[in-house]
Amino acid sequence: MNRYPTWKYVLIAASVIIGLLYTVPNLYGESPAVQISPARASLKADQALLSKVEAALKLADIKFNGIYLDASGVKVRFDKPEDQLKAKDKLTETLTAEDYTVALNLLSQTPDWLLSIGAKPMYLGLDLRGGVHFLLQVDMQAALEKSVESNVGDFRTAMRNEKINYTGVSRDNLKVEVSFESEEEREKARRLLETNYPDLTYTKTGSDKALKLIATPSDITQKKIQEFALKQNLLTLHNRINELGVAEPIVQQQGLDRIVVQLPGVQDTAKAKEILGRTAALEVRMVTAHGTRSDARDFDPKKIEDALKGIIPAGSELLYSRINEPLLVSKRVVFSGENLVSASPKPSQQGAGAEIAVSLDSKGAGSMKLTTRDGINRRMAVILVEKGKKEVLTAPTIQAELSSQFVITGMENLQEANDLSLLMRAGALAAPMEIIEERTVGPSMGEENIKRGVNSTLWGFAAIAVMMIMYYVLFGTVSVTALGINLLLLIALLSMLQATLTLPGLAAIALTLGMAIDANVLINERIREELRDGNTPQASIRIGYDKAFGTILDSNITTLIAGAALFMFGTGPIKGFAVVHVLGILTSMFSAVMVSRAIVNLIYGYRRKIEKLSIGQIYKAD
Repeated sequence: MNRYPTWKYVLIAASVIIGLLYTVPNLYGESPAVQISPARASLKADQALLSKVEAALKLADIKFNGIYLDASGVKVRFDKPEDQLKAKDKLTETLTAEDYTVALNLLSQTPDWLLSIGAKPMYLGLDLRGGVHFLLQVDMQAALEKSVESNVGDFRTAMRNEKINYTGVSRDNLKVEVSFESEEEREKARRLLETNYPDLTYTKTGSDKALKLIATPSDITQKKIQEFALKQNLLTLHNRINELGVAEPIVQQQGLDRIVVQLPGVQDTAKAKEILGRTAALEVRMVTAHGTRSDARDFDPKKIEDALKGIIPAGSELLYSRINEPLLVSKRVVFSGENLVSASPKPSQQGAGAEIAVSLDSKGAGSMKLTTRDGINRRMAVILVEKGKKEVLTAPTIQAELSSQFVITGMENLQEANDLSLLMRAGALAAPMEIIEERTVGPSMGEENIKRGVNSTLWGFAAIAVMMIMYYVLFGTVSVTALGINLLLLIALLSMLQATLTLPGLAAIALTLGMAIDANVLINERIREELRDGNTPQASIRIGYDKAFGTILDSNITTLIAGAALFMFGTGPIKGFAVVHVLGILTSMFSAVMVSRAIVNLIYGYRRKIEKLSIGQIYKAD
């Protein structure tokens, strides 16, 4: 009657043990640390850097309790924040700022044996742990100009395919001007372009053989371009943050042209700013003239000399590579970051250096195929556009006709290839952005918030425990034990999911405790009711649990629906509250019903003759 099968006891015991293992890492806390990482791709974090850091700290008599080398750089652990700050100042003074980045960090003190089974502490939000806050301004004018510039190349291709004779295509601010020598050709072009590009407004100007067709985006089209730019930049920032491995970041629109980025728990602000602050767009264009590789086409030192004197051919511009090589590059974009499907770094198959395996979508593949068909032995430039400045990252020679999959060569090492592929994978920004506000939230304020949140939860738990034990005696003790296991399992689940805990999340934990005890109150009162009706203690336990389960299930399902709605439609703190709230409902169902009954069954046993239950005073109706 009141006995669980063995598998249920095993399940409960396993859940409690796993809950303990995954909750414990949250008790170890974190220690202040300093991270030293290379600021340039050509430098490496190696044993020599570790020795240099260690020697500098010992010379300055700064105490540290651990130093080690990993993939991101050298990390040094300290006992006190004061030592951490002293070490940062000393290492910044010792190491060359252009070569190495010295950043404050926090390192988990969880033992390695727990980390080896994936038991990690949960992430803490910006309001609890601190982190980085950025406010970025989107350059909407640049978004419009970029869209109009893409029309220049599209117009050329469309008219060339229809064999329409034109004398030139150029851009003047937000206007695309197409020149003709005959009215017949201009009219054919107008019909073609109006059909293919209906979002533009077309105007005829000029006379005789100086005829022009001017295409201008309408006000509605400009608004659409700006809205798309903002959405594309939001998506791109999300992708870049995912590359950083930040859990539960906040990336949201503020106003019509600003984006807020919050990275909770990030202490290595230099790396975050390096990836986000670059806010670069990627473009791939053909080289029209160069003066270094005589084995490649378009080798023309004379054109480069003229370009350096300011004589630049129409449709080209003078850019410089990372090794300061001058190149004349076409203004026509072959493909951009938004056409990428994947970009994976790997060691070069030709020996030294590294390369990137690239995969394009159908639009990018078509453009690449048409361009490279006649471009064998020509050079193609991969260009990083950042805050109006353009830098040629690499300009490899095309060896064969390319399509959706190909390899970009020319990187000096795997780290450089990894950095470039990260920017490529993250997608292209539809418009440049500039960081207009940068704020680092320190962990000291978060410590006070954590202390208050934990204290409120513990005091609430203690008050519930006292009330339940006084009112329901032994059954109250069982309920409190189940409630403790509920809290244990909730924290373990948050840790296993690597969720981010914020102040609203702490509030959700406190609320979960208050709601979870309701189920035990329903069960205990139902058992009391059966005892008042004259049932035996064993029968009262069975009927009480069975009949209360339906009510508990109904109430929790309705609450679960509300929590799911908060998660679906909420953002930021609301979504964090909803996650903890929903998980708390699931763990409370398990603990309040299954765990509490298992404990009661163990206490009162199966077919044990019981005269009375320790469930408090039972009042019978007159």
